[in-house]
Amino acid sequence: MTVQQLDLLGRDAGHSHVGRILWMLHSICATLGSMKTAQLPPVRVEPTVREEIESVLLEGESLSQFVETATVQAARRRKAQQAFLARGRASLANAKATGEFYPLHGVLDQMRARLDARMDEQRRAQRLKTKKP
Repeated sequence: MTVQQLDLLGRDAGHSHVGRILWMLHSICATLGSMKTAQLPPVRVEPTVREEIESVLLEGESLSQFVETATVQAARRRKAQQAFLARGRASLANAKATGEFYPLHGVLDQMRARLDARMDEQRRAQRLKTKKP
């Protein structure tokens, strides 16, 4: 919201000149309260690395936005990897405790069948999509 709009809103609410200023400051502070306040440490890189990153920025994207996005994505990938390893370890512990193991080829065959079925679904959906006018 612009200062002029805030001033008009303050005036419409019956505030004096000082009241309008206080109301505007309150609005600005409320906005700042929802802004990002945590910082990541600065990262020193070779100039060629920075140039490479800047060469792939999207239109209107800042270097800070790129770094934030990349950092969040990397953290999510690591969490997913950690969860995957935890599930694998739990499965191994369960197999050892119960003595119930599955042969490799049987598991791989099941995985291949599931993948083939999903790919068939995707192909059917794509064909239906391209047939529609």
